[in-house]
Amino acid sequence: MDILRTLEQEQMKTDLPNLDVGDLVRVHAKIKEGNRERIQVFEGTVIAKRGEGLKETFTVRRVSFGVGVERVFPLHSPRIAQIEVVRKGRVRRAKLYYLRKRVGKAAKVKEKLVINSEKE
Repeated sequence: MDILRTLEQEQMKTDLPNLDVGDLVRVHAKIKEGNRERIQVFEGTVIAKRGEGLKETFTVRRVSFGVGVERVFPLHSPRIAQIEVVRKGRVRRAKLYYLRKRVGKAAKVKEKLVINSEKE
């Protein structure tokens, strides 16, 4: 069991931002097209997180041309180039599946006021 844990630790990323449910994030994913590779940005709200360790995933939802699109990203995947937190969300649920039924302003998540203790 210790051998598996050490192998997982080697493959886990250490430069990840603090990611919570309700946050608006910009995920830079590597897309392979033929023999070329490019980075595609997927911006949306984190509606779920699950798993732990190397198997941890998060689900990002956005509305594109009136259609809801959800993508599940493995957190420690080498296919993810970068994750940016655009703004923190204030939610009272662990999973935000109720946003699937909402449209427009009703689907917005309130912003969390972040007080930086680093400046003091």
